[in-house]
Amino acid sequence: MSKTETNKAQFRRTYEEMFNQGNLANVYELIAPDCINHEVPSGMNNRGPETMRQVVMMLRTAFPDLHFTIEELVAEGDTVVGRVTMSGTHQGTLMGIAPTGRSVRQAQAHFVRFRDGQGIEHRAVRDDLGMMQQLGVIPVPAHEYVPEA
Repeated sequence: MSKTETNKAQFRRTYEEMFNQGNLANVYELIAPDCINHEVPSGMNNRGPETMRQVVMMLRTAFPDLHFTIEELVAEGDTVVGRVTMSGTHQGTLMGIAPTGRSVRQAQAHFVRFRDGQGIEHRAVRDDLGMMQQLGVIPVPAHEYVPEA
């Protein structure tokens, strides 16, 4: 298997085993000790396998039915980009937000750099505003401003 195919397989394992199944036993296999996660909430550890454990536990506590669907993977060099959809029902506290019981679907793109089959760096683009609107924490505008041509 090529390096890019190995990295894509590790990306898939991370989302399927850790996030979808809640299996954290493999966190030290999949995440490098010196990994940096640029996308953790403020005040949360962003280094090493422990950062991934914290994020998985936070999301699975807030969304016990958490599920990531991998829509597309692209790999080049040591980086894998995954276009994913996160879904779940908000049944636990999320960053201080009390459970709303609402279901969410959030489009995300994750950029993971690998070294020797382990995640070494993570960045993401997420529709956090849309998710907060789905949770009812931030109101959806009554109408959208469209400038005249």
